[in-house]
Amino acid sequence: MIFGAFERLVAMRYLRARRQEGFISVIAVFSLLGIALGVATLIIVMAVMNGFRVELLSRILGVNGHLSVYGASRPISDYPDIVERIRALDGVVSATAHVEGQVMVTAKGTASGAMIRGVLPEDLKARTLIADNIVAGSLDDFTAGGAGQGDPILIGKRMAQRMRLRVGDGITVVSPQGTTTVIGTVPRLKTYRIAGLFEVGMFEYDNSFLYIPLPAAQLFFRLPEQVNAIEVFVDDPDNVGAIKLRMAATLGAGFRILDWQQSNSSFFNAIQVERNVMFLILSLIILVAAFNILSGQIMLVKDKGRDIAILRTMGATRGMILRIFFVSGASIGVVGTLAGFILGLAFSSNIETIRALLQGLTGTELFSAEIYFLSRLPAVIDPLEVAQVTAMALFWSFLAPIIPAWRAARLDPVEALRYE
Repeated sequence: MIFGAFERLVAMRYLRARRQEGFISVIAVFSLLGIALGVATLIIVMAVMNGFRVELLSRILGVNGHLSVYGASRPISDYPDIVERIRALDGVVSATAHVEGQVMVTAKGTASGAMIRGVLPEDLKARTLIADNIVAGSLDDFTAGGAGQGDPILIGKRMAQRMRLRVGDGITVVSPQGTTTVIGTVPRLKTYRIAGLFEVGMFEYDNSFLYIPLPAAQLFFRLPEQVNAIEVFVDDPDNVGAIKLRMAATLGAGFRILDWQQSNSSFFNAIQVERNVMFLILSLIILVAAFNILSGQIMLVKDKGRDIAILRTMGATRGMILRIFFVSGASIGVVGTLAGFILGLAFSSNIETIRALLQGLTGTELFSAEIYFLSRLPAVIDPLEVAQVTAMALFWSFLAPIIPAWRAARLDPVEALRYE
């Protein structure tokens, strides 16, 4: 082994300071805690940031398509043929035509802005993020003019709670594009029957998205036999660029194609920047703890000058002295890194349970869906990032005690014992 049994024994003995050396021991304890908390905090924060990205991406791409096709200057007329041509492309999983638009909804004396989408019932049932998260009502009633009670509408659970709505209630949709009459422009409005409530777990969608049957949307927006968008899902969202080029070549001119990266670039760029900044800032905790190890070891070397001189006179080489104090300092960092590694993984794996427990004990909402967009606190542990954090902590832990150990090895026994 690189470090002999004698060197490890003396190094561990120096870590168990006597009463008169208690201050050095306190510095060692705080250095260990600093390393542990720094590593744990970095692992937890990186896991939460990864969880945010994964959860938001899965929900955004579950509600919205990986690619969206729009008419360059007018709505899409021959959309059944275009949908079939898109579905025939390699890598395309599905393509659905829909009508969408910004509207205002009113019910029970309250009003709110919303995004309404008209889709075919079979296409909505194939959208698993919506179909598998119906919390009230049923998609079986999602047909134009169903049950003779008017056209149905699906709304998010958050909107229903905010506007005090239930399945079977009516909700009025007002279009900003009014109808021109002899007396002026009259707002276009229609009342729909709530057929179901959905909850996808992202506040923006649960609070502001509505779904109605495609024929009802075409009638409301006055787009007979037309749609204004086609959503496309692919087998590999990270490879949308190649599929986008093939799609543009197939469709020809007159269409505008946007992929999910273009539509949400600023959003995910902001998350990435915040993630990098958090990593940099929190890494300073580990660096400060490493400086504590450095200062503590320098004080230890100064305090143990007489012991070093005696060891040298008894035959200990400079290399042995250097290894003794290197092991003494590095052990603090290694133990702290191991403790932070275990704490970080344990906390990240149970972060939602811990959040719910703390929320119950304090009686305050620690993770507001209105602010953070998601209804639960996500955490995704990336083994590569955990390895990088651990390696960085070990690097500083091994680097910090080198200078004190080198100074101890260079100590002259004669000078150390002159005044003893």
